[in-house]
Amino acid sequence: MALAGVVLAAGSGTRLRPLTDLRPKAMCPVDGVPLVDLAMARVAPHVERVAVNAHHHAAQLADHVGARAHVSIEQPEALGTAGALGRLREWLDGCDVLLTNADAYLPGTLDDLAAGFDGQRCRLLVTELSPGARGDFTRAGRPVRYVGACVLPWRLVAGLAATPSGLYEVLWRGLVAAGRLDLFVTTGTVVDCGTPADYLRANLLASGGRSVIGAGAVVDGVLERCVVWDGAYVGSREHLVDVVRAGDRGRPITVAAGTSTAR
Repeated sequence: MALAGVVLAAGSGTRLRPLTDLRPKAMCPVDGVPLVDLAMARVAPHVERVAVNAHHHAAQLADHVGARAHVSIEQPEALGTAGALGRLREWLDGCDVLLTNADAYLPGTLDDLAAGFDGQRCRLLVTELSPGARGDFTRAGRPVRYVGACVLPWRLVAGLAATPSGLYEVLWRGLVAAGRLDLFVTTGTVVDCGTPADYLRANLLASGGRSVIGAGAVVDGVLERCVVWDGAYVGSREHLVDVVRAGDRGRPITVAAGTSTAR
């Protein structure tokens, strides 16, 4: 059966504020590329079409995505991971779903996850944790954590309602208890860009450790392990360390993103 791609991009990004007061979390750039673009590129080789859901700064995200994907705007409230698929039921039109979270930085491919999917069981991409750590599931006696990519059979997606709900609560919890959930372990790079520290880490991994300077930014000062958004400004007397600089010359926004702070 054909696969349709769904990118979950409706999150408000509360922990990334004030960055997400400027733009949706899904449009925060990693090495100059918005997270939503990385996510769409991740699913594109395996699917016939792509949908992106939107809630926080929905109009901005819809304008950015344009005609590249179907945009499902969720208002007045976000619908969660399961509700988003319920709202897309008609658009999916019987297709199995390759789903990914926009805020997951996964520079590897999803080839192994998507290959040979038979439409029978949910497949989740996970990473192994240290023994004793708290994970989302257990595989071969070890805790594992879901990292924001999965393949879902249409026969299970078809029953999801367009109401606020999560996939773990309405689908995965029951499947894992019945032994009918497939967990695919990845050893590749995985970063959940939910906090400033992890967002900075994703950028530094993508750039090979150099500070990332967006298009149109002006840097007259000194940077160490920083992200400077497009159009932002760093003054000649500034020495920034482990921060994200956004805004513009008139209203700079600086977010501490590591163990060090701006100085």
